Order: sequence, then C-alpha cells, then structure tokens
Amino acid sequence: MDYVLAARPKTPTTRMAGAFTFGIEEEYFLVDAETNSLVRKMPQTFLEAANAAAAGRISPEFLQPQIEVISSPHDNMADARAELRDLRRTISAVAGEHGLAILAAGTHPTATWRKARQTEKERYHNVMHDLQMIGQRDLVCGLHVHVELPDPDDRVDLMCRMLPYVPLFLALSTSSPFWQSRRTGLKSYRLAAYDELPRTGVPELFRTREEFDAYVTALVRAGVIEDSSYIWWAIRPSLLNPTLELRAPDSCTLVEDSIAIAALYRTLVRHLYLNPWRNSDLSPVGRAIIVENKWQAQRHGVHAIFAAEDGALTVAETLERVIYDTAADADALGCSAEINRCRTIVSSGTSADAQLALFTAHRRNGSRGAALRAVADWIAAATLH
Repeated sequence: MDYVLAARPKTPTTRMAGAFTFGIEEEYFLVDAETNSLVRKMPQTFLEAANAAAAGRISPEFLQPQIEVISSPHDNMADARAELRDLRRTISAVAGEHGLAILAAGTHPTATWRKARQTEKERYHNVMHDLQMIGQRDLVCGLHVHVELPDPDDRVDLMCRMLPYVPLFLALSTSSPFWQSRRTGLKSYRLAAYDELPRTGVPELFRTREEFDAYVTALVRAGVIEDSSYIWWAIRPSLLNPTLELRAPDSCTLVEDSIAIAALYRTLVRHLYLNPWRNSDLSPVGRAIIVENKWQAQRHGVHAIFAAEDGALTVAETLERVIYDTAADADALGCSAEINRCRTIVSSGTSADAQLALFTAHRRNGSRGAALRAVADWIAAATLH
C-alpha cells in the first residue's frame, strides 16, 4: 500500500466516530480480452497507461498476470465504493485498448502457474529466490483492508483479539473454487495455495507490540527476512502505515462484496478498540479452534459450520452475533447499510457459489472446457458489474 496515514492520539470515546480511516487493496488477474485466458507477460505500455489513468493507484504484483489497485484513505463507505468502481472501470478501459481485461477472483479457473512469469523487481527476485517453486505457484489474488487505529501501538493486541473473526471474513469472500482447470472441492483454494508460503495463516498469540517486535527482530538478525512486510499472515500490523491489515479474504468478484467486508472489518476494529476486554482471554485452545474454522471457511464458504467452545455455529449465526454486538459501532461509522450486504452474501452465496453453479449448468450440456470458459466469462463480466 503506497499511502501513509498519520496516526492520531487517543481521544475520548464520544469524539471517535470519525476515526478508523480505512483503505482497500484489490488484486486482479490480467487476461486476454477475447478468451479471458491469463496473459503470460504484462505489457509495459499497459502498465504505464493504466498508472497514468489511475493517478498512480495501481501497481504490478509478484507475478506478471496479477495487478493491484490501491484506494485512497477514506472515512466513509460511499466514497470508497465510488473509488473502487472507478478504478475497476478505468483499468478495464485501458486494458481494453491493449486487448486485455481484468478478472477479480481468488484464482483463475484455467490458469496454469507454470506459464506465469515473475515481475522484474528486486524485492520479488529476493522473494522468488527464497520461495523457489512455492513462489512460482503463488498465482492467487486477494482483498486487503487497512484500518487506522487511533494509537498504532495497540495494533498487535487488537490483531490477537480479531482472530476469532478471520474465518468469517474468509467465508464471506470465497471466490476460488477452481485451480488449473480443476474443480478443487474447496470454496477458497486460494489460501490452500497461499499457505504454502512461510509466515502465513493465523498469527501467533502475540499480545503486545514488544512481543511482535522481538519476533521480527529475531528473523531479521538471522537474515531470514528484511522487515515485517515479509510476514504474510491473514492479518498483520502494516509496516508502512499505522493500520491493521486484513489479508485473509479472496479477491471479491463483486465490488459490493468488497465494500461489505471492508465495512464489517472496520466496524469490528472500532468495536474491539473501544472494548479491550473482548477476546482478551483468547487461549491456545481458542487459537486452535480458529485454525479449524479457517479450514471450514476454505472448504465450505458461507455454508461452513464453525466450532465454538459453547457449541457449533453456522456462518449466518456467527454474522448475526457480530452485527448485534457491533450495531452501535456500525452506526457511528456509517457502515450499517454496507454490513447488511453481508447478510445477502450469506443467503445468496459468494462468487465461488456462483462459479460452481454456472460450471455445473454448462457441464450438463457441454464440455468441461466450455464450462470453464463460461465461468471465466462470468467473472470478467461481474468484475465490472
């Protein structure tokens, strides 16, 4: 993320309604406009033209068929929605001039990772040298949401207390049921591929900034990483900004889903910040349950059953508990309407559900290849819906 948010000192609770500025990063696949097949190499002319059109709000990603858009900092959801829509339209228009298009999904239905080339950048060279084949397989796209805290020193504590909600964010975002032209049986195969990387998944139970810093310092001194930006957990303190960055979600095919998840996350950040007792007793048992629930979200999406120490919960029940607990925070931040969209996602299904239904319908009357092409065509159209 290339913007920097200025941290503000703590203020009384009654004055905090306008805090918790947020930003959104979305990753897309770059494809041939006619076939919706993944490109092997990103044309430099496209990147330059897109950057100019989007005022520098895009950047290449680790592999050349990937591109990322970076929103401005926002303090209301309507502006963020308008900017994301504009960024998608702008990049799509520039891409069309180069015979290209964009697809927003956690994985591309037919892409083959062996054909993807690494982006030429020193950081990426170092990462690829370290990861080897695992880096070559990192052909996935995610949604990242940054939220600024009034006191950035509280980010590690809040990260720990946010962990029980990470599986919910993933369940709401699932958009990667296919991998290399195969139906995987998972609603989010993206994280199965991404979690091959080191320093991914559910963070450890660090309680303080000092504990987190000690961990990072040990790895830096050992020459394992250069800085904390090489820690790719499902949620982490940002290195460049005073934000807590959610990284678990798949790239959402629909803009409205991205905004809904961002609104829910932003609201939970405020709620946990103002209620430091909530989840403060998270234990190793609790973390182990979170890891299991993350898997259930990967496997089943919004149809998952989550484990809890007081019994099983559906995704719908989990969401309703969160909405009830955070209603005042949603009102204070103006997020209630966007969060209500999360209910629609649960009842109607995610991008993964739509992709699988479309694949099944086309498979009945045609070939596997034709069904997969229909899925890719739908993603391309829905990305700009």
